[in-house]
Amino acid sequence: MSDALDRLIATIKSRAAAPDPSSYTSALLQAGPPRIAKKLGEEAVETIIAALGDDKAALAGETADLIYHLLVLLEARGVSFDEVRAILDQRHGTSGLVEKAARPHDPTSAP
Repeated sequence: MSDALDRLIATIKSRAAAPDPSSYTSALLQAGPPRIAKKLGEEAVETIIAALGDDKAALAGETADLIYHLLVLLEARGVSFDEVRAILDQRHGTSGLVEKAARPHDPTSAP
């Protein structure tokens, strides 16, 4: 993974361990998963909107915001990025269609 991503993960972990009242990350972590998930959803919508436009810089910026909020949510829920990496490693080399078909059926998901 990139140095920037690893530094961001370390900063988020640091804010979780030692909250800083002037830190946005600390404020999000203290607000809890529901608030962080809401922010993640907002950032996802903004990323989608940027993806539909022609401004690559806007898409890159919104994607950075999306990844940041996802990492904060993972920290808040006690899921390490290494756990995510392990799943990605397991899936590497497997067709996405094959992998998805092998998952247990979720009756609440769209076909």
